[in-house]
Parts: sequence; C-alpha cells; structure tokens
Amino acid sequence: MGDDSEWMKLPIDQKCEHKLWKARLNGYEEALKLFQKIDDEKSPEWSKYLGLIKKFVTDSNAVAQLKGLEAALAYVENAHVAGKTTGEVASGVVNKVFNQPKARAKELGLDICLMYIEIEKGEAVQEELLKGLDNKNPKIIVACIETLRKALSEFGSKIILLKPIIKVLPKLFESREKAVRDEAKLLAVEIYRWIRDALRPPLQNINSVQLKELEEEWVKVSAAPKQTRFLRSQQELKAKFEQQQAVGGDADGGGDGEEEAVPQVDAYELLEAVEILSKLPKDFYEKIEAKKWQERKEALEAVELLVKNPKLESGDYADLVKVLKKVVGKDTNVMLVALAAKCLAGLAAGLRKKFGQYAGHVVPTILEKFKEKKPQVVQALQEAIDAVFLTTTLQNISEDVLAVMDNKNPTIKQQTSLFIARSFRHCTPSTLPKSLLKPFCAALLKHINDSAPEVRDAGFEALGTALKVAGEKAVNPFLADVDKLKLDRIKECAEKVELTYGKKTGGAAEKKEDKPITGKTPALSGTGGDKETKDVATKPGPLKKAPAVKSGGPPKKGKPAAGMGGAGAKGKKGPETKEIVESELSIEVCEEKAAAVLPASCIQQLDSGNWKERLACMEEFQKAVELMERSEMPCQALVRMLAKKPGWKETNFQVMQMKLHIVALIAQKGNFSKTSAQVVLDGLVDKVGDVKCGSNAKEAMTAIAEACQLPWTAEQVVAMAFSQKNPKNQSETLNWLSNAIKEFGFSGLNVKAFISNVKTALAATNPAIRTSAITLLGVMYLYVGPPLRMFFEDEKPALLSQIDAELEKMQGQTAPAPTRGISRHSGGGGDDGEEEEQEDVGNDAVDLLPRTDIGDKITAELVSKIGDKNWKIRKEGLDEVTSIINDAKFIQPNIGELAAALKSRLNDSNKILVQQTLSILQQLATAMGPNIKQHVKNLGIPVITVLGDSKNNVRAAALATVNTWAEQTGMKEWLEGEDLSEELKKENPFLRQELLGWLAEKLPTLRSVPSDLLLCVPHLYSCLEDRNGDVRKKAQDALPFFMMHLGFEKMAKATSKLKPTSKDQVLAMLEKAKANMPAKPAPPAKAPSRVVGGAAPAKFQPASAVAEDSGSNTMESKPDPKKAKAGGVSSKAKGVQGKKVLSKPNLKEDDDKSGPIFIIVPNGKEQRMKDEKGLKVLKWNFTTPRDEYIEQLKTQMSSCVAKWLQDEMFHADFQHHNKALAVMIEHLETEKDGVISCLDLILKWLTLRFFDTNTSVLMKALEYLKLLFNLLSQEEYHLTENEASSFIPYLILKVGEPKDVIRKDVRAILNRMCLIYPASKMFTFIMEGTKSKNSKQRAECLEELGCLVESYGMNVCQPSPGKALKEMATHIGDRDNTVRNAALNTIVTVYNVHGDQVFKLIGNLSEKDMSMLEERIKRSAKRPSAAPVRQTEEKPQRTQNISTNASMLRKGPAEDMSSKLNQNRNMGSHSETTHTVPREFQLDLDEIENDNGTVRCEMPALVQHKLDDIFEPVLIPEPKIRAVSPHFDDMHSNTASTINFVISQVASGDINTSIQALAQIDEVLRQEDKAEAMSGHIDQFLIATFMQLRLIYNTHMADEKLDKDEIVKLYSCIIGSMISLFQIESLAREASTGVLKDLMHGLITLMLDSRIEDLEEGEQVIRSVNLLVVKVLEKSDQTNILSALLVLLQDSLLATATSPKFSELVMKCLWRMVRLLPETINSINLDRILLDIHIFMKVFPKEKLKQCKSEFPIRTLKTLLHTLCKLKGPKILDHLTMIDNKNESELEAHLCRVMKHSMDQTGSKADKDTEKGASRIEEKASKAKVNDILAEIFKKIGSKENTKEGLAELYEYKKKYSDADIEPFLKNSSQFFQSYVERGLRLIETEREGKGRIATSTGISSQMEGTCVPASTHTVSSSIGNTNGEEVGPSVYLERLKILRQRCGLDNAKQEDRPPLTSLLSKPAVPTVASSTDMLHSKLSQLRESREQYQHLDLDSNQTHSSGIGTTLASPSSAAANIDDLKKRLERIKSSRK
Repeated sequence: MGDDSEWMKLPIDQKCEHKLWKARLNGYEEALKLFQKIDDEKSPEWSKYLGLIKKFVTDSNAVAQLKGLEAALAYVENAHVAGKTTGEVASGVVNKVFNQPKARAKELGLDICLMYIEIEKGEAVQEELLKGLDNKNPKIIVACIETLRKALSEFGSKIILLKPIIKVLPKLFESREKAVRDEAKLLAVEIYRWIRDALRPPLQNINSVQLKELEEEWVKVSAAPKQTRFLRSQQELKAKFEQQQAVGGDADGGGDGEEEAVPQVDAYELLEAVEILSKLPKDFYEKIEAKKWQERKEALEAVELLVKNPKLESGDYADLVKVLKKVVGKDTNVMLVALAAKCLAGLAAGLRKKFGQYAGHVVPTILEKFKEKKPQVVQALQEAIDAVFLTTTLQNISEDVLAVMDNKNPTIKQQTSLFIARSFRHCTPSTLPKSLLKPFCAALLKHINDSAPEVRDAGFEALGTALKVAGEKAVNPFLADVDKLKLDRIKECAEKVELTYGKKTGGAAEKKEDKPITGKTPALSGTGGDKETKDVATKPGPLKKAPAVKSGGPPKKGKPAAGMGGAGAKGKKGPETKEIVESELSIEVCEEKAAAVLPASCIQQLDSGNWKERLACMEEFQKAVELMERSEMPCQALVRMLAKKPGWKETNFQVMQMKLHIVALIAQKGNFSKTSAQVVLDGLVDKVGDVKCGSNAKEAMTAIAEACQLPWTAEQVVAMAFSQKNPKNQSETLNWLSNAIKEFGFSGLNVKAFISNVKTALAATNPAIRTSAITLLGVMYLYVGPPLRMFFEDEKPALLSQIDAELEKMQGQTAPAPTRGISRHSGGGGDDGEEEEQEDVGNDAVDLLPRTDIGDKITAELVSKIGDKNWKIRKEGLDEVTSIINDAKFIQPNIGELAAALKSRLNDSNKILVQQTLSILQQLATAMGPNIKQHVKNLGIPVITVLGDSKNNVRAAALATVNTWAEQTGMKEWLEGEDLSEELKKENPFLRQELLGWLAEKLPTLRSVPSDLLLCVPHLYSCLEDRNGDVRKKAQDALPFFMMHLGFEKMAKATSKLKPTSKDQVLAMLEKAKANMPAKPAPPAKAPSRVVGGAAPAKFQPASAVAEDSGSNTMESKPDPKKAKAGGVSSKAKGVQGKKVLSKPNLKEDDDKSGPIFIIVPNGKEQRMKDEKGLKVLKWNFTTPRDEYIEQLKTQMSSCVAKWLQDEMFHADFQHHNKALAVMIEHLETEKDGVISCLDLILKWLTLRFFDTNTSVLMKALEYLKLLFNLLSQEEYHLTENEASSFIPYLILKVGEPKDVIRKDVRAILNRMCLIYPASKMFTFIMEGTKSKNSKQRAECLEELGCLVESYGMNVCQPSPGKALKEMATHIGDRDNTVRNAALNTIVTVYNVHGDQVFKLIGNLSEKDMSMLEERIKRSAKRPSAAPVRQTEEKPQRTQNISTNASMLRKGPAEDMSSKLNQNRNMGSHSETTHTVPREFQLDLDEIENDNGTVRCEMPALVQHKLDDIFEPVLIPEPKIRAVSPHFDDMHSNTASTINFVISQVASGDINTSIQALAQIDEVLRQEDKAEAMSGHIDQFLIATFMQLRLIYNTHMADEKLDKDEIVKLYSCIIGSMISLFQIESLAREASTGVLKDLMHGLITLMLDSRIEDLEEGEQVIRSVNLLVVKVLEKSDQTNILSALLVLLQDSLLATATSPKFSELVMKCLWRMVRLLPETINSINLDRILLDIHIFMKVFPKEKLKQCKSEFPIRTLKTLLHTLCKLKGPKILDHLTMIDNKNESELEAHLCRVMKHSMDQTGSKADKDTEKGASRIEEKASKAKVNDILAEIFKKIGSKENTKEGLAELYEYKKKYSDADIEPFLKNSSQFFQSYVERGLRLIETEREGKGRIATSTGISSQMEGTCVPASTHTVSSSIGNTNGEEVGPSVYLERLKILRQRCGLDNAKQEDRPPLTSLLSKPAVPTVASSTDMLHSKLSQLRESREQYQHLDLDSNQTHSSGIGTTLASPSSAAANIDDLKKRLERIKSSRK
C-alpha cells in the first residue's frame, strides 16, 4: 500500500483523473463534499471541474462510477457553469450509465438528466435521450423512455417538447422487446394526460390490439396534470405551487392551473406533412374534364384518397382547387358533387391556414350548390364549407356569404344561415366585431321574416348564436325593430347554443380553433375565455335601464375606455337604447298637456300683440321648464306651444332668443323625440343665420342633436337649409355642422347625403357658403381621410386647390375626442378593443365610397392576354387592367380570375412587366380598400417573394406595394399562417433582408400578433448567421421586435434546434435584444383616434413606445415619425419611428441624453496624433473606408463621445446618422471646447459620411460643417496638419458631386476653410484634387484654385507659382470641355493678377492650347467686368474676418445669395453682400504690427474723397481747393478709425463699455459739423446696435444678477443715439435694406417684450421706442425701409414661432409708410418695391393669405398696391422690370385689375374724359415701344463707340416727348453714370442753344473728375460695389476717361500711346501732397501699362481695400510692389500669431 500515500497528497481534481480507481473514488468523495460546501454558485472552483464531469459519470469502475454520479449530480445542481457540460454528460449517462445493472446507477443517471432540465437545458437532454432510443441495447432504450416519461410528468408538456417524442412512439410500439413496448405504453398514457385526444391521430396506425389497450388506459386518465417540478427561471411559480400544496391539495389557484390545462398541443402540429401534388395521377386534369362520369369519379377518388392525410405539405393548389370548384359548381352528377366537396373538405382540413387563399373562390360556389336537396350532398357541402371556414376568417368571406343570402332559393338561404350560425360559434367577441355583425344581422333579420319556416328557423339560430357570442349589448342595437315574440325566440336559441370557444378545457383542438383567444382580444391577459363569457353575461345589466334614460344612443364611438379588455359586446355603432318614438299629437291634445304643466297666464300671453307680454310669458315658460322632471315633461306639447302663432315668425329678437333657449332646454331636459324635433327644426334653421338669434338657434340644434342623434338631426337640418334660399342660413348651418361633428364624432353620419349637399354648397355663388363648405370638408377629412377627396376630383381646379389647401391644413391632425352625445347613454359601456374602433371608422369612411364591380370587365380574353407568350401582348393586358382600375376608382373585391393572372406575372421574366404588375397591385389595394384582405394570401404573399429580386428598383417597387397593402389590410393577415415563414425560409439574401427590414418596421406598431409569428423564428435565427452581412444586420434589427411580441422565453426556447455553436451566439444576441426590447404600443387613449393619412398620434405612455393604431386600416405612415425625429435627440421620436432598436426604455434614455455629447479628455487629441505619427494606429488614408478604419474610429471615439450618440453615429441606418448630426448641430454652440477637443474625430467621422450614398445625410453633414467652420473661425482656431490631411482630401472628392446643391455647399465650406487653415496649404490639397478621374471634380478644383489666386495673390501657389501654373496649364488640353474652360479661366485670373509674366511661368504649351489661352485672355480683356458676380460673391467671404455679427451668419455668407431674387434685390442701392464685413472686424495692419497705440492713416480714408478736387492743383494750380485736401485727409483718416473702434464697442457684452461708446457716438451726432464723420459708418453702427439689442433681449434680461436699472440705462442710450441718428436725414438714408430689416426686427421685438413692462421705467422705454420707430420710418431711404418691412412681414408670417402681435406691428409700420407714400413716391425705386411685393406674393399667394388667422396681411398688401396704383397710374406697370416671367406673377394680374377698375371709374366721367381714357390706353400700348426705344438709346450711351450719338438721340427724344420718363433707366445705373448722362444732356443743350463753348479749364477739370474715380465709393462694403450695389470693373473707369477726353477735344488714341496725362502728372512742378495723393499718382502712372495691367491693379486696390487692410502707400513706386509688400506683412503677422 506504499503507493497510496502518493496520490493522497494530490489535489482533488487530479485525484479524480488518477489511473487508480481507489484514487478516483476518493477524489469523487472529496469532490462531492466540496461541491456541497461551496456556497457561491459563481465560485471559480467550479470551472476547474468543467472538463472532468463527463469522466465522473463514465468511470469504468462501477463502484467509483456510483460516487462519480453522486458528485456529478451535486455539481449540476450547484454550479453556474454546469450548463456547458450538458451535451457530453447526458450522452455519457445514456450510453454508459443506463446500461449498468445497478438500479442505483440508473436512478442517479435519471436524476442528473432531470437536474439538467431544471437548469434550463431540457432541449439538449431531450436530444440525447431521443438519440438513446436508437441504441441497440434495449436496456438503454427503456431507461431513456422512462426518463422522458418522468421528465414529462414532472415538468409538463410546456418544457418537454412532445412533437419529436410522438414522432418516434409508433416505432417504439413495434419494438421486439416487450419491456420497450410496455415502457412506450406508459409514456403514451403520460402524454395523453397532457394533450388528450391530440395524441389519437399520430397513433392511429399502430397495432390495433395495442391501440385498444391504450384506449382502455386512456379512459382511466382522470384529472388534468400539473407541473410539479420547476425550472430555475420559474421559481415564483414554484412558490405558488408549494403554497397551494400547503393550503390543501389541489385548490386551484386560478390563472396558472388553468393555463396548464390548456391542451397546448394540437394534433395537427404533431403530424408530418405529406406532399400530395406530385402523387396526383398523371392524367388527373384530363380525366376530371372527361365526358364520362365514371372517369371523372376515378379522378376524384384518387384525390379523395390523397387528401385523407391529416396534414398536407404547402404548395400551389390553385389548379386543383379550380377543378374541384368546377365540379362542385357545374357537374350534373350529384354523386360527384358530393365527392368533390369531400375532397375540398379534406384539402382545407389538411392545409388549414394555407388553404385560406383559395377560400374566397370556393365559398360562393359551395353555398350556391346548397340548392341540391339530397341529404348526402348537403352533408358533404356542409362539411366542406365548415372545413373551409376554419382556414380563413369570417371577415374575409363575409362579402361572398352576404351576397348569397339574398338568393331566392329557400334551401340556399336556410343552409347559409345555418353555416353562419356554425361559423359564429367559432368566433369570439373580438373576432366578431360590430363591422361584421351589422351586415350579417341585417341580412338575417330578412331571413327571420321569410315565408319559408326552415329559413326562419335557421335565421333564429344564427341570430341566437350571434347574441350568445357577442353579447346582447353588441347585438341588441341591430334588433331594435324586432317584435317581442321573435326576440324571445332569438334569446331562446341563444340559450341552447354551445360555443366552441367557451371554456378553455373544451376541445378547441378538435375544432381546429386556430385563434387562441388571448391573441385576439387585445387587452386580455393570459386568462381564458371564461372571463369573456362572464363579461358577456354581466355587461348588459346596466344597459337594461338605459332605454328609460333617453332615446337615440350615442354615436358609436362615444365609449369611454373603461378597462373592459376587448371582451364583451361592443357598443359603438348605432343607438344602444331604444329610440323614443312618439306619434304626432293634435294641437288640442298639445294645448291640454301644456296647460297641465304651464301657468295659465303664460298660455294666454303666448300670442299677445304686445312684445313685452310675450317676453314675460317666455320668462315664465322658461322657469316652468327648468323646474319640470324629465318624466313629466310633455316635450311635443311644449314645442308645439312655442311654434304657435307668431311661432318662428316672431319679430322681437329678445322674445325669439328666449324661445330658442327654451327649445334647447326642453331638448336637454325632456325625453325629446324626433317628432318633437320636426316641429321646431324648420324654425331653428330659419334663424340660424340671424345675427342676434343665430347662436341660440345653434345651441338648440346641438341640444336636439344630442337628444335625437347627430346623424338624423344633421340630415334634417342640412336638407332644410338647402331647400330654402337664404345664403346666410346655409353657410351658418354648415358651420354649425362642422362644430357638431367635432363635438359628437363622426359616427353614423351619412357621408353620401352630405357630400351631395356640400357639392351644392361649393357651387353656390355666395362665397361665405363656399368657405363654410370647405371648412366642413376639412372637418370631415379628419374622420374620413384621403378617400374624401375622391368625391371632388371633378370640381374646377381653382376650387379644388382651395379644398386641397384646407385638407392640407388638416393633415397630421387627429380628430378630437367627441365631447357630446356620450354621457347619457354610456351606462355600462366598455372599451371594445381598439382594433375594432379603428376598423370601424376607417371602414365606415371607405364604405361610403361607391364601389364599382369590375368582375365583368375581367374577361377570359383579358386574362389570356395577360398570360400570353409575347411580352408585348402581356403588357397590353396589364395596361388594360390599369385603365379598368383607374376608371373605376373604387372597386368591389370581386376580381374574378384577375388575381391568378397577376400572380403569374409577378415572376415574369420581363422585369418591366413585374414592375408594372406591382404598380397595378398597389393601385388595386387603394381601389379595393380594406377588402383587399381576402387577397393577401393569393396575391400579397407572392409580392413578398418579389422582394428577393436581384434588381434594386424591382425590390423597391415590391416593398412599396407591400406597404400599400399593409396600410389597407393591417398586419394580421400577413402574419397569420405559414406563408411568411416559408418566404423567410428561402435562402435569398435580398428577400431576407427586405422582409426582415419590413417586419422590423411593422412589428413595433402592432399591439398583438398571431401566434404564427413563432414559425418565423427558426428562420430568423438562420438569418442571424447568414453569410450575407446585410441579412445578419437586418435580422439583428428585427430581433427585439419579435421578442417584444413573443417574449424572451419563447424565443430562447426556439434556439434548442440550433447547433450548439450557433445556439450560444444566438442566445447572446437574444440577451442583448432583451435589453433593447421596446415595450408594446400601449392601447390608445380614450379619444377615438381616427388618424388621417395614417400618421399615428404620438401619445407617449410613460415608459413605453407610442399609442399607435394597431390592426387597423391606418398603418402608421412613415413621414410623420420623421417629423418627430427631426428633433434629433428625442428618444420618444424613436418610439414613434419604431423602426430601430430602442437602446433602453425611454425614461432612462432621456436621462442619459442630458449630459454633454463630447467629453473633453485632457491631451486626448495630442495623444491620438502621436499614435498616428508613431504608426500605432492606421493612418487615415483610404480610397474607400474599410471596416478596420471604422472600428478604429469607433474605439477612439468611445472615450470622448457620449455612448448614445456614438450608437447613433455608427448605426447601420442612415436615419440615425441624420439624428446624430442634428444632435451635433444642436450642441455645437454650447459645447465649443468639447467640439474642438474631438475635432479630429468629428472630421474623420464626417469623411465616412462622404462615402454614404444617402443625399440627406450628406446635406446634413455639409450643413454641420458650415456651422462648424464658422464656429472655429470665431474661436480663431487653426486646423492641425493631422486634421487637415485626414479631412480635406475627402471633402475635395465631394466637389465633383453631380448634384449642384452639394457642390455649392462644398465650395462654401472650402471658402470657410481658408479662415482656419492657410490658403497656401489648401492650395496643395486642391491641386491634388485636379488629378481626379472625375471631370466635374477637376473643373471645380481648377475654379477653386483660380479663386485662391485671385483672393490671396500668387504667393498661395505651391510649391512655387511656376510649378503650380504648369500643372494647371496641362488641363487646357483636357478632353472634357468644362475642365478646359475652368483651366483657361483660372489662368486668365492669374493673368489678371500677374500680367504677362504668366506666359513665362507656364512654360511651353502646345500651339493649340496656347492659341486657346491667348484667345481667352483677349476676350476677357474685352469684357473687363468679366469677374462679375463671382467676385462680389466670393470676396466678402474670403475677407470676412469672422464676423460675429449674428445677422450675417444667419443670412449665411454671400454664397447663398446668387439666386436671382437676391441679385435683383441687390440692384437697389445696397447689395446684401455689401455688409458681409462690418468695419469693426477689419484688420488694421499697422496697429497690429507696431502695437504702439498710434493709429496711422489708413486706406478706408480714400473712400470719402472727392478725388477730382485733390487733382485740381496738378493741372490748374489754384490754391483754394488745395486747402481742403489736408483737412479732408486728417479728419477722415483719424476719425474713421476712431469711429470704427467706438462702434465695435457698442456691441460689447459689458454694459458700461457699450453705454460709453453710445454716448460718444451720440455726441458726434448732435454736433452738426461733426455728424458728417459718421457717414459711411451707418450700417456698421446699426448692426452693432441691434446686436446689442439682441444681447440685452437674450442675455441681460434673463440674467437675474443684473440690476435692471442698468438695462434701462443701456436701452435709453441706444434709443437716444438712434433718435439722434435718424434726425439727420442724410445719414439716415445710408442705412441699407438688410440692416433696416434687422433693426426693425429688434425694435419690434423690444416693443413686445413683456419683461420690460415690469421694469419701473419700462413704459418710458416703450414710448421712446415708438418714437424711434416713427423716425426710422420717416427718415430712412424710403425704398430700403419699405423693402425691409416687406421682407420682415414675409418672414414673420412664415415663422410659426413669432407671435401674431409681431406681424401686426410690422403691418402697422407698413400702413404708416403707405400714408407717407404721396410725399415720398418720387424718391422710391418702385421696381425694387414691386419685386419685393412679387416675391411676397409668390411665397404667400392670395389663397394662402386668406387662410391667415387675421385678414390684416391681405388688407395691408391690397392697400399698399392700391395706393401705388393711385399715385402712379398706368405707369406702375412699367416698373415690373426686375421680375422674371412677369406673366406668371400674381402681382401683374393684380395691378392690371386695380388699374382696370380705376380706368372704368375714370372712363365714365364725361366725354372728354373718355377720350383721355382712350389716349391713356393707347399710351399704355405705346409704352412698350417707348421702352424699347429708350433701351436702345441707353445701350448706345453705354457703349464707348456710340456714346455721343446716344446722348444726342436721348436729347432729341426728351425734347420730342417732354414727359418721357427716363428715370427707370437711370435708377438701376450707378450714380456716376446718372450724373454723366445729366451732364451730357446739359452740354448738348448748351451747345444747341448756342451758348458758346466752355472754357478749356473747366473741360479739363471735368475730365479729371472722371479720371480719378478708381477708389471705391463710400459704401461699407468692398469697393467692388459702387453705391448702387452693382459691380464696376476698371473698364468702366477707362470708359469714363475716354468719354471725358473726347469731350475735352483730346484725341482718343490707344491708351498705350497717351503721354499727356501721365507726363503732366509726373512733372517735378507737382507739389508734394498727402500720401493718399501719392497713391493716386502711382495709380495713374500705371495707366500707361496695358489695359489688363490697369484692370488688375484696380482689382488689387479694391481687394486690398475690401480686405479692410488699411495702410498708407508711402512712395509713388509701383502699386503692385506695395501690394506684395502688404501681403508679406500679412503673412508675417499670421505666422507670428501662430
């Protein structure tokens, strides 16, 4: 024994593996102790033994094995990891333990198996046990069977899957071993205990003796079994069970006990499906058509044999059904009819749900065949129709059945009624909704009145069954007219009826009841049907009292949603209470009855002649009525008294008002019948339009409607109103009805009747009636939805557009909950399941539509066309179908053979036809409405198959079709049956991803789903592991929604079939999905939410998703949720969308989202850069992003981006990216630092978005980038190299995007980049972009390079100008035209900057390229303004030194302004682009460089000069003008910069700074001599001011800490200095439109600020603002202010957020302006104002304006136009020059109307007036000619050759037509041009008048005046725009120079040879002047150079100016050198700042 000691020392786990059995035995014993000792089931100890447990049970030594088994049992019981060992251990137990002779070993093996089942591993164990049944050793088989039996008896049939066991049972019964057979018998008995008779069919084929024995055993089986052992997850059940046991045996604790008793397994489920189609005899189809009946019989017998199989494989049975149907319907041999019926019954029973698609075809045929009397035929038909019924729903076949019920043949009627009775038994209250009961009851009521007794009996039986199933409450309303005898008979029948669904223990299985009750009753929890039956019994109770209450129950939707599950009777439609029927009483009887309840005096005075007496009488009458009890009030008598003379002709309105009020009282307080109503309604309708009594009449009508039901009342009232002539009454009646519908709901209203009245109303001449009718339509639309419009398609377009506008307004609104017509009758009402609620209204509306039966148009010929071999003929057939459906608009569900024909086209080889078929099916769904349900199986499912098509567009069409169908049918039909799971089974990746995507979208919106959804789960799991990534993705997305309906348990159970590896993966995914599982949509709120257009109302239940309409017609439409999404973060929106996984329940999610989205990680960015440099991570460089890049970015982001945002950013669905971007935009301003710290990651993520195909994401990303770069430039951030290189190249890729909008955005972003990244470095990136293969990209990059050179000079060219130009020049030879042009333009731009040197830099070009370039340069020289719009647009942006000026940012820099509209508006005196760079933000290089506080003279000073004066001395040395010069310079240079500085302080955030600055400015403005200094700074000052106003409004006022007195002080300073400013007219006129608009906006907002009124001196502030506004209106440039007000009005009307008060004040300002018009009309640029009005009318057409809440806007507009017309007369029409396509303009039409109107008035005055009128019209006609002539003349003046000739012509013309108005032509030209023309005309005049010539000196001075214009005029903007905002290229100045030379008699030789001027200038005699004159010298010295050179210089000078670089050019050396110098300085400053 010496070696014992060795193993004794080993640790336990090693002992267990020892080769000595003793050692192992010892190991097992210790292990057992250890296992029992470890408390923590998660202890790491357990894991040590994972691999050993199998060895424990399979030990070769019997003694050791026993101990091993004990230890293994303890392990399985206690270890959390035990589950992992299931497979191997169970297999070991089966093979190595069950064959042991020791009973103890077997016992332990069995216990281990059961223990595994307990720890949720049942499936694996069962799998091993079933494998054991195939073992050769009978011992093992017996032990396995015994284990299975034991497991079943303890755990129950829910946990142990019976199907696989039952499958092998027959085989076990055949075993040779008796022991096996006996054990099998015991197992069969155990199974029978659980599933009862469901076990019979599978065992019907075993040995009859055995079967008999079994039968005997089965009879003994008593009580229902119960689960006695529970899984770990069922601990609460266990506790309950133990508690029950303690209480005493089997006291059934309700719920669960019953649950268990439910026969869960349907025999059908346990059977194997048999495929029979292939087994049909080969000649079956010929034989069945044979002439001999014997042959037909043979064929049928063959089928009968096959269909005896209880379960059939699904397949295409259409042809078989067709022939059987034919035999049933047409065969003359009744035996064969019976046989065929049997075959159909067999098919239906074997296929079950899968037969549903054929049900619609066979039902009518079978029912009609009931005319046969032979009992055997009738019985066969009955069996067939019953079997068919079980495969479909009553809803689907209701149409067919109802059609047959009107048959004349009594047998058919009888059998149909009996069939209905049998069908009803299978229904539950929820599957027998009101919408079905109504038509069936109506038809059955005819039957119970039939002459044939058998028909009557059948009818009673059917109605009795309905009563039993749906309950009295639901059925009684339909039995209102049935007499007592018959009613008793129905009730008697009801008592006899036994319902199929009654108790759950009933044999639902045999009856094949395929709708588990719980699934169908939406609000019912798990408990069973008996609860429902109880409800049915109890509910009618309270109702029995109701009839006494009041007649005419409520409209059908008036139920408060009491929580009565969906059970019980539904009381929605029709009255629930008996109506009060009252016969008409004679007047005498009435008087008698009235006398009994009214005071005598009252009755006497009723018809008194004195109105006061009548009034007193009414007062008494009212008191009497108020005190009467309901029961004793004789309503009819009282109203007849009121109607007694004078009755409704009462003349005194006070009496009349009382009278109407009394009617209302009687209706409310008494039992008011329709008879009484008829007495008064006529009178009420007559008074409804009365001004004084109208409201009382309406009140009375409403009371009557409440008493007699709205539908009846409304019909009466409308009919009466339209039978009389009074338009006021008609329109008011319609208004009343609109309101009434909102109050009462829409139920029961006869839409058809109303629609005819509405049509009459729409055709009325009176506009009020039309308006009321349209409003009524809007209200109806809320309830009826889009079908309503169909009735009005043929109205006139104008009217239709009004209707559409009204319906548009209603879109997306939900109908309000009815507030009336409920309370009285809702006795015992209960909610009746939302589903019906929905269906009802929907169907109602749809049922109103007249449907055409197109059955007869679907001819055999058409069907054969559709199936023709030639695709063209097939196409013709489809076209015909399209037109048939189009013509019919709405159709009945009967489409004959069309369904089959279309189905075969869905797999047509020609994809175009497939698409056409899909569009026909969409059309069909819309046309057929909800009735399309019956075609879901035979047409809808095949469409799903098309989702697997390889072509994208075909799939999209199929998806659209499926959605259209689902909208009509709801989802239930699609999910029932196996069809969907069959589709999902197909291994087609397209089909799978589309279908799963669709389900993921639809499932979340449903409140309940058919249990068949479970069938899809196995296929869903296989999709989770599909090799296609998209399929996997979609499957994961759909997972939570499956779970939402099926629950985690079922889903987890379904994994048992999977391979172990797959199973673990899937379970992990299930766990994940469980966390993300959305809650089911809650049942809808009480309001009957009939949703228009299907957008579900988003009412959020606390933690769950949205209240949505479930199985209703209105499926949730997509557009709406998107709106909800726009909010970005809103997690609720996610719920609505319901499309993607909600990552957590909503409440949590909201909390999560509150924090910052970017987390600042110190040095995070630097670390990332280091990593990238050190190649630790991938460098961001790829052609398309690979997964590893995305993963890397995800990882990097995880530390610094909020988790939820990151999930959105990396979601597979683009909508989530949009959401993420929206959130990022929202947080941009608030988290600046965070954004900057994560900037590299944000930019990288955005580059990924550039690779997305979705445009909406791309647009959103670009929008974000624009805002981001604005922010960065404000923060003066500079991109790092890393950020730039990982972003810019990808941005440049997008410049080549085909969509213009995107290219434009990208360009704008590139422009902004230059503000945060050096242009020279940008140049390199863009240069790279020119090498792209995409020609658009090459062209755009070249353009961009040109812009860079133009803006930043040659220094940006990298690596050197030469290389860069050579590179660019290569593109001149590009094969793409746009690229060639771009290259040429770019080089021309460089040429303009750099002159002839360009040719040197370019080097050698091919001859062709060179000639193209030279040609282009020449051309550009001819049109020197060739850099037009682009410059004005681009320059300001480039130079915009990050204006923080909010208004500018809001407008977006000028690049958005290129639209025509703005260009036109810019024609006015100030272009919007002008203000992009307010002065306060311009650079002052000197200050920056020297920083010594001395401000040197800077260039803006030039702006102010009258340059001609400075030059005077050069030519004529007269000192008087010289003296002005220095003064000008000093004042302007210093003042200008000081003013700039002061103004910049006005907008300061510090109140004191701002106040001081304002005081300084105020001081300047108050001194007349100094005020001039402000000229040119006005816009800048106003911008600063309204920014300050905005700052106060948004920040200071909200700041609690600030002393409000400070604010008042600041306000008074602002207002004071503005008033000073606006008193100086010359300055006030400088304010431009945009600035005035913002100013007025600020001031009006201030006036409306309620917070100011609370301040002490608030009133005073408001008063002074008022004064200021008046000043602004009076003193500003009238054109600008008018324009500003119009734009402001337009904006305020568009913005929903602004208060109506705001618009009102803007309009008041406009009225004020209108009052000023007579004085100001001549100073206004009418063209521009009319353009603004035109734009306004375009945005707000009249129709839209009329819909505004107030009529002010339209009145304002009309007044303004009218005043203009009055003041200008017909000439006004000449001012439409700026409007494109005038004929489309509403404005022109309006003006013509006004003119015509005024013409008509003036024309009729007198004879001579008439002539005048005529001449005026002629004049107007000639106007056009005149305009042409003038245009010609001005063209000449503008051209350099003919300028003189033009002036002469103009002079002649003016002389001839002295009143000719040349103003419009001058208006749009520059100031210079205007003065030039005027001077020219004066000159000619003096010449002609012979006043002698002008002295030479003056000539020369005037010449100088022209020459020296190049410095820009004094707008705030870049000097490119002159005062009038148009561009002035250098050529213009040259032209002027030329003209002046001519005029002075100098020769006009080529410029190059023109010495006189410059030589004059350079004479030494010129005294030295201030430096600005030097600059001009240098300018003029350049004139010698070529014209281009001149042009370039001018551009340059403009450029330097516009960049706001104010510097002094000190020496007269070349300007170009100075500019280069400037640039260098600028670069230096930049680099030193970095």
